[in-house]
Amino acid sequence: MKTFLTKIYTYVDERVQLEDLVQFMGKKYVPVHRHSVWYYFGGITLFLFLIQVVTGILLLLYYKSGEELAFESIQFIMSKVQFGWLIRSIHSWAANLFILAAVIHMFSVFFERAYRKPRELTWLTGMLMLFLGLGFGFSGYLLPWNELAFFATKVGTDIAGVVPVIGKPILIFLRGGEDVTGATLSRFFGFHVAVFPGIFTVLLGIHLLLVQRQGMSEPLGVEAGAAAPQKTMPFFPNFLLRDLLLWLIVLNILAILAVFFPWELGQKADPFAPAPAGILPEWYFLFMFQTLKMIPAQVWFIDGEVLGIVTFGIAGLLWMLVPFWDRKSARGEQNRTTTYIGIFVVGYIIILTILGWLL
Repeated sequence: MKTFLTKIYTYVDERVQLEDLVQFMGKKYVPVHRHSVWYYFGGITLFLFLIQVVTGILLLLYYKSGEELAFESIQFIMSKVQFGWLIRSIHSWAANLFILAAVIHMFSVFFERAYRKPRELTWLTGMLMLFLGLGFGFSGYLLPWNELAFFATKVGTDIAGVVPVIGKPILIFLRGGEDVTGATLSRFFGFHVAVFPGIFTVLLGIHLLLVQRQGMSEPLGVEAGAAAPQKTMPFFPNFLLRDLLLWLIVLNILAILAVFFPWELGQKADPFAPAPAGILPEWYFLFMFQTLKMIPAQVWFIDGEVLGIVTFGIAGLLWMLVPFWDRKSARGEQNRTTTYIGIFVVGYIIILTILGWLL
Protein backbone atom coordinates (compact mmCIF):
# COMPACT_ATOMS: atom_id res chain seq x y z
CA MET A 1 0.00 0.00 0.00
CA LYS A 2 2.81 2.40 0.93
CA THR A 3 4.59 1.67 -2.37
CA PHE A 4 1.36 2.31 -4.29
CA LEU A 5 0.83 5.67 -2.56
CA THR A 6 4.47 6.58 -3.15
CA LYS A 7 4.03 5.90 -6.85
CA ILE A 8 0.93 8.10 -6.98
CA TYR A 9 2.76 10.90 -5.15
CA THR A 10 5.73 10.61 -7.51
CA TYR A 11 3.43 10.63 -10.56
CA VAL A 12 1.64 13.79 -9.42
CA ASP A 13 4.87 15.44 -8.20
CA GLU A 14 6.51 15.05 -11.63
CA ARG A 15 3.63 16.96 -13.20
CA VAL A 16 2.69 19.67 -10.69
CA GLN A 17 5.83 19.90 -8.50
CA LEU A 18 4.16 18.91 -5.24
CA GLU A 19 7.54 18.86 -3.51
CA ASP A 20 7.81 22.65 -3.84
CA LEU A 21 4.43 23.07 -2.14
CA VAL A 22 5.39 20.66 0.67
CA GLN A 23 8.65 22.54 1.25
CA PHE A 24 6.80 25.86 1.29
CA MET A 25 4.25 24.57 3.82
CA GLY A 26 7.05 23.08 5.90
CA LYS A 27 8.60 26.52 6.30
CA LYS A 28 5.39 28.01 7.67
CA TYR A 29 5.20 28.15 11.47
CA VAL A 30 2.34 28.91 13.85
CA PRO A 31 3.01 30.71 17.17
CA VAL A 32 2.29 28.63 20.27
CA HIS A 33 0.92 30.45 23.33
CA ARG A 34 -2.03 30.33 25.70
CA HIS A 35 -4.35 31.89 23.10
CA SER A 36 -3.40 29.52 20.25
CA VAL A 37 -6.74 27.68 20.43
CA TRP A 38 -8.46 30.66 18.77
CA TYR A 39 -6.42 30.12 15.60
CA TYR A 40 -8.51 27.05 14.80
CA PHE A 41 -11.83 28.86 14.41
CA GLY A 42 -10.78 30.28 11.06
CA GLY A 43 -10.29 26.74 9.76
CA ILE A 44 -13.57 25.59 11.30
CA THR A 45 -15.39 28.46 9.57
CA LEU A 46 -13.81 27.46 6.24
CA PHE A 47 -14.79 23.81 6.78
CA LEU A 48 -18.43 24.70 7.50
CA PHE A 49 -18.52 26.88 4.38
CA LEU A 50 -17.27 23.94 2.31
CA ILE A 51 -19.98 21.74 3.85
CA GLN A 52 -22.58 24.28 2.79
CA VAL A 53 -21.20 24.39 -0.75
CA VAL A 54 -21.32 20.59 -1.13
CA THR A 55 -24.78 20.15 0.43
CA GLY A 56 -26.07 23.23 -1.42
CA ILE A 57 -25.04 21.72 -4.77
CA LEU A 58 -26.79 18.45 -3.86
CA LEU A 59 -29.98 20.33 -2.94
CA LEU A 60 -29.73 22.36 -6.13
CA LEU A 61 -30.12 19.14 -8.16
CA TYR A 62 -33.74 18.88 -7.00
CA TYR A 63 -34.73 22.37 -5.85
CA LYS A 64 -37.01 24.39 -8.13
CA SER A 65 -37.30 28.12 -7.61
CA GLY A 66 -40.72 29.67 -8.01
CA GLU A 67 -43.77 30.58 -5.99
CA GLU A 68 -45.61 27.42 -7.08
CA LEU A 69 -42.68 24.98 -7.00
CA ALA A 70 -40.24 25.92 -4.22
CA PHE A 71 -42.14 24.49 -1.24
CA GLU A 72 -43.16 21.35 -3.12
CA SER A 73 -39.58 20.72 -4.30
CA ILE A 74 -38.32 20.88 -0.70
CA GLN A 75 -41.11 18.48 0.31
CA PHE A 76 -39.98 16.15 -2.46
CA ILE A 77 -36.35 16.36 -1.31
CA MET A 78 -37.30 15.57 2.28
CA SER A 79 -39.77 12.76 1.57
CA LYS A 80 -38.78 11.14 -1.73
CA VAL A 81 -35.05 11.71 -2.31
CA GLN A 82 -32.87 9.20 -0.49
CA PHE A 83 -31.25 10.97 2.49
CA GLY A 84 -32.64 14.24 1.16
CA TRP A 85 -33.94 15.21 4.61
CA LEU A 86 -30.47 14.63 6.03
CA ILE A 87 -28.72 16.73 3.38
CA ARG A 88 -31.14 19.62 3.94
CA SER A 89 -30.76 19.37 7.69
CA ILE A 90 -26.97 19.33 7.44
CA HIS A 91 -27.09 22.35 5.12
CA SER A 92 -29.28 24.32 7.53
CA TRP A 93 -27.32 23.41 10.67
CA ALA A 94 -24.00 24.08 8.90
CA ALA A 95 -25.27 27.55 7.95
CA ASN A 96 -25.99 28.38 11.59
CA LEU A 97 -22.72 26.91 12.88
CA PHE A 98 -20.87 28.75 10.12
CA ILE A 99 -22.18 32.11 11.40
CA LEU A 100 -21.37 31.11 15.00
CA ALA A 101 -17.80 30.05 14.11
CA ALA A 102 -17.27 33.20 12.02
CA VAL A 103 -18.47 35.44 14.87
CA ILE A 104 -16.19 33.67 17.38
CA HIS A 105 -13.29 33.98 14.93
CA MET A 106 -14.03 37.68 14.41
CA PHE A 107 -14.13 38.44 18.14
CA SER A 108 -10.95 36.43 18.80
CA VAL A 109 -9.16 38.48 16.11
CA PHE A 110 -10.57 41.67 17.64
CA PHE A 111 -9.47 40.94 21.22
CA GLU A 112 -6.02 39.76 20.11
CA ARG A 113 -5.61 42.92 18.00
CA ALA A 114 -4.74 40.76 15.00
CA TYR A 115 -6.15 43.49 12.76
CA ARG A 116 -3.19 45.84 13.37
CA LYS A 117 -0.58 46.66 10.76
CA PRO A 118 0.16 44.94 8.40
CA ARG A 119 -3.08 42.90 8.63
CA GLU A 120 -5.67 45.62 7.99
CA LEU A 121 -6.74 44.09 4.66
CA THR A 122 -7.03 40.64 6.24
CA TRP A 123 -9.49 42.09 8.78
CA LEU A 124 -11.45 43.96 6.10
CA THR A 125 -11.83 40.90 3.86
CA GLY A 126 -12.85 38.84 6.88
CA MET A 127 -15.50 41.38 7.91
CA LEU A 128 -16.87 41.55 4.38
CA MET A 129 -17.13 37.75 4.35
CA LEU A 130 -18.99 37.85 7.67
CA PHE A 131 -21.50 40.35 6.23
CA LEU A 132 -21.86 38.12 3.17
CA GLY A 133 -22.43 35.16 5.49
CA LEU A 134 -25.32 37.06 7.07
CA GLY A 135 -26.55 37.73 3.53
CA PHE A 136 -26.35 33.98 2.81
CA GLY A 137 -28.51 33.31 5.86
CA PHE A 138 -31.08 35.99 5.03
CA SER A 139 -31.41 35.03 1.35
CA GLY A 140 -31.45 31.27 1.99
CA TYR A 141 -34.11 31.61 4.66
CA LEU A 142 -36.79 32.42 2.08
CA LEU A 143 -35.99 29.65 -0.41
CA PRO A 144 -38.26 26.94 1.13
CA TRP A 145 -41.14 29.46 0.71
CA ASN A 146 -42.71 28.42 4.01
CA GLU A 147 -44.86 30.53 6.29
CA LEU A 148 -42.17 31.47 8.78
CA ALA A 149 -39.62 32.42 6.11
CA PHE A 150 -42.14 34.48 4.14
CA PHE A 151 -43.18 36.73 7.02
CA ALA A 152 -39.66 36.96 8.48
CA THR A 153 -38.43 38.14 5.07
CA LYS A 154 -41.29 40.63 4.87
CA VAL A 155 -40.34 42.06 8.27
CA GLY A 156 -36.61 42.08 7.41
CA THR A 157 -37.08 43.91 4.12
CA ASP A 158 -39.52 46.34 5.77
CA ILE A 159 -36.77 47.22 8.26
CA ALA A 160 -34.30 47.80 5.41
CA GLY A 161 -36.91 50.04 3.78
CA VAL A 162 -36.91 52.56 6.64
CA VAL A 163 -33.29 53.62 6.00
CA PRO A 164 -33.40 57.34 5.18
CA VAL A 165 -33.18 58.35 1.49
CA ILE A 166 -32.01 54.97 0.14
CA GLY A 167 -34.43 52.76 2.08
CA LYS A 168 -37.21 52.61 -0.52
CA PRO A 169 -34.88 51.76 -3.46
CA ILE A 170 -33.23 49.06 -1.30
CA LEU A 171 -36.62 47.54 -0.48
CA ILE A 172 -37.66 47.52 -4.16
CA PHE A 173 -34.31 46.03 -5.15
CA LEU A 174 -34.50 43.27 -2.55
CA ARG A 175 -38.12 42.35 -3.22
CA GLY A 176 -38.16 42.89 -6.96
CA GLY A 177 -41.24 45.03 -6.41
CA GLU A 178 -43.37 46.53 -3.68
CA ASP A 179 -44.29 43.25 -1.98
CA VAL A 180 -42.73 39.89 -1.17
CA THR A 181 -43.74 37.72 -4.14
CA GLY A 182 -42.37 35.05 -6.42
CA ALA A 183 -40.10 37.72 -7.89
CA THR A 184 -38.55 38.15 -4.43
CA LEU A 185 -38.00 34.39 -4.20
CA SER A 186 -36.30 34.29 -7.62
CA ARG A 187 -34.13 37.27 -6.69
CA PHE A 188 -33.09 35.75 -3.36
CA PHE A 189 -32.35 32.46 -5.12
CA GLY A 190 -30.00 34.27 -7.50
CA PHE A 191 -28.28 36.03 -4.61
CA HIS A 192 -27.94 32.81 -2.64
CA VAL A 193 -26.55 30.48 -5.31
CA ALA A 194 -24.68 32.84 -7.65
CA VAL A 195 -24.00 36.43 -6.56
CA PHE A 196 -22.99 35.90 -2.93
CA PRO A 197 -20.95 32.70 -3.53
CA GLY A 198 -19.03 34.37 -6.36
CA ILE A 199 -18.11 37.43 -4.29
CA PHE A 200 -17.40 35.28 -1.23
CA THR A 201 -15.02 33.01 -3.18
CA VAL A 202 -12.99 35.98 -4.41
CA LEU A 203 -12.77 37.46 -0.89
CA LEU A 204 -11.90 34.04 0.56
CA GLY A 205 -9.04 33.62 -1.92
CA ILE A 206 -7.66 37.06 -1.01
CA HIS A 207 -8.11 36.38 2.71
CA LEU A 208 -6.29 33.03 2.61
CA LEU A 209 -3.50 34.49 0.48
CA LEU A 210 -2.99 37.31 3.00
CA VAL A 211 -2.93 34.86 5.92
CA GLN A 212 -0.35 32.73 4.13
CA ARG A 213 1.81 35.72 3.27
CA GLN A 214 1.61 37.40 6.69
CA GLY A 215 1.42 34.33 8.92
CA MET A 216 -0.48 34.08 12.20
CA SER A 217 -0.58 37.19 14.36
CA GLU A 218 0.57 37.04 17.97
CA PRO A 219 -1.40 38.83 20.72
CA LEU A 220 0.11 42.07 21.94
CA GLY A 221 0.80 40.69 25.42
CA VAL A 222 2.74 37.76 23.99
CA GLU A 223 4.80 40.01 21.75
CA ALA A 224 5.49 42.56 24.45
CA GLY A 225 6.72 39.98 26.95
CA ALA A 226 8.86 38.08 24.51
CA ALA A 227 12.17 38.10 26.34
CA ALA A 228 12.97 34.63 24.99
CA PRO A 229 12.33 33.19 21.52
CA GLN A 230 8.65 32.35 21.08
CA LYS A 231 7.50 28.75 20.76
CA THR A 232 6.32 27.80 17.30
CA MET A 233 4.73 24.82 15.61
CA PRO A 234 5.19 23.78 11.95
CA PHE A 235 2.03 24.45 9.96
CA PHE A 236 2.57 21.20 8.04
CA PRO A 237 1.91 18.64 9.31
CA ASN A 238 1.47 19.59 13.03
CA PHE A 239 -1.05 22.44 12.86
CA LEU A 240 -2.80 21.04 9.79
CA LEU A 241 -3.40 17.65 11.45
CA ARG A 242 -4.85 19.35 14.54
CA ASP A 243 -7.07 21.41 12.26
CA LEU A 244 -8.28 18.26 10.48
CA LEU A 245 -9.02 16.59 13.81
CA LEU A 246 -11.20 19.54 14.81
CA TRP A 247 -12.95 19.36 11.43
CA LEU A 248 -13.77 15.72 12.16
CA ILE A 249 -15.19 16.65 15.59
CA VAL A 250 -17.29 19.44 14.03
CA LEU A 251 -18.54 17.02 11.38
CA ASN A 252 -19.68 14.63 14.12
CA ILE A 253 -21.47 17.44 15.97
CA LEU A 254 -23.12 18.48 12.71
CA ALA A 255 -24.26 14.91 12.02
CA ILE A 256 -25.73 14.55 15.54
CA LEU A 257 -27.65 17.82 15.22
CA ALA A 258 -28.92 16.93 11.74
CA VAL A 259 -30.11 13.44 12.76
CA PHE A 260 -31.61 14.14 16.17
CA PHE A 261 -32.84 17.70 15.49
CA PRO A 262 -33.85 17.66 11.81
CA TRP A 263 -34.77 20.98 10.24
CA GLU A 264 -38.55 21.34 9.94
CA LEU A 265 -40.27 22.61 6.79
CA GLY A 266 -43.50 23.99 8.29
CA GLN A 267 -46.47 25.24 6.27
CA LYS A 268 -46.41 26.69 2.78
CA ALA A 269 -46.44 30.49 2.66
CA ASP A 270 -49.78 32.17 2.01
CA PRO A 271 -49.29 35.88 1.22
CA PHE A 272 -52.96 36.57 2.03
CA ALA A 273 -52.91 34.92 5.45
CA PRO A 274 -52.23 36.96 8.61
CA ALA A 275 -48.74 36.74 10.07
CA PRO A 276 -48.52 34.01 12.72
CA ALA A 277 -47.78 35.10 16.27
CA GLY A 278 -44.21 35.03 17.54
CA ILE A 279 -42.40 35.51 14.22
CA LEU A 280 -38.68 35.83 14.94
CA PRO A 281 -35.62 36.21 12.70
CA GLU A 282 -32.69 33.82 12.85
CA TRP A 283 -30.69 33.98 16.09
CA TYR A 284 -27.88 36.07 14.59
CA PHE A 285 -30.34 38.89 13.76
CA LEU A 286 -32.27 38.56 17.01
CA PHE A 287 -30.29 41.13 19.04
CA MET A 288 -30.96 43.81 16.39
CA PHE A 289 -34.63 42.84 16.15
CA GLN A 290 -35.03 43.05 19.95
CA THR A 291 -33.25 46.40 20.06
CA LEU A 292 -35.64 47.87 17.49
CA LYS A 293 -38.58 46.58 19.53
CA MET A 294 -37.28 48.30 22.66
CA ILE A 295 -36.61 51.71 21.08
CA PRO A 296 -39.54 54.14 21.56
CA ALA A 297 -41.60 54.98 18.47
CA GLN A 298 -40.31 58.55 18.61
CA VAL A 299 -36.97 59.75 20.00
CA TRP A 300 -37.10 63.55 20.00
CA PHE A 301 -37.95 64.34 16.38
CA ILE A 302 -36.53 61.09 14.91
CA ASP A 303 -38.49 57.93 14.21
CA GLY A 304 -37.27 55.24 16.64
CA GLU A 305 -36.87 52.52 14.00
CA VAL A 306 -34.90 54.86 11.74
CA LEU A 307 -32.64 55.80 14.65
CA GLY A 308 -31.99 52.12 15.43
CA ILE A 309 -31.16 51.16 11.84
CA VAL A 310 -28.86 54.16 11.33
CA THR A 311 -27.11 53.48 14.65
CA PHE A 312 -26.50 49.84 13.75
CA GLY A 313 -25.18 50.89 10.35
CA ILE A 314 -22.73 53.40 11.83
CA ALA A 315 -21.65 50.94 14.54
CA GLY A 316 -21.02 48.23 11.95
CA LEU A 317 -18.96 50.60 9.82
CA LEU A 318 -16.86 51.74 12.80
CA TRP A 319 -16.32 48.11 13.83
CA MET A 320 -15.13 47.20 10.34
CA LEU A 321 -12.74 50.18 10.31
CA VAL A 322 -11.24 49.48 13.76
CA PRO A 323 -7.67 49.00 12.36
CA PHE A 324 -7.73 52.64 11.26
CA TRP A 325 -9.03 54.30 14.46
CA ASP A 326 -7.39 52.08 17.08
CA ARG A 327 -4.07 53.89 16.79
CA LYS A 328 -2.62 52.52 20.05
CA SER A 329 -2.86 48.92 18.85
CA ALA A 330 -1.41 49.98 15.51
CA ARG A 331 1.67 51.16 17.44
CA GLY A 332 1.85 47.87 19.36
CA GLU A 333 0.44 49.32 22.60
CA GLN A 334 -2.33 47.91 24.78
CA ASN A 335 -5.63 49.80 24.44
CA ARG A 336 -8.03 49.11 27.29
CA THR A 337 -10.76 51.25 25.71
CA THR A 338 -10.95 48.94 22.70
CA THR A 339 -11.07 45.92 25.01
CA TYR A 340 -13.96 47.45 26.98
CA ILE A 341 -15.80 48.21 23.75
CA GLY A 342 -15.40 44.58 22.64
CA ILE A 343 -16.62 43.24 26.00
CA PHE A 344 -19.64 45.57 25.86
CA VAL A 345 -20.52 44.44 22.32
CA VAL A 346 -20.25 40.73 23.22
CA GLY A 347 -22.36 41.21 26.35
CA TYR A 348 -24.92 43.32 24.48
CA ILE A 349 -25.35 40.74 21.71
CA ILE A 350 -25.72 37.84 24.16
CA ILE A 351 -28.16 39.62 26.51
CA LEU A 352 -30.35 41.06 23.74
CA THR A 353 -30.41 37.72 21.92
CA ILE A 354 -31.61 35.96 25.09
CA LEU A 355 -34.21 38.66 25.70
CA GLY A 356 -35.40 38.43 22.10
CA TRP A 357 -35.81 34.67 22.46
CA LEU A 358 -37.66 34.85 25.78
CA LEU A 359 -39.89 37.92 25.28
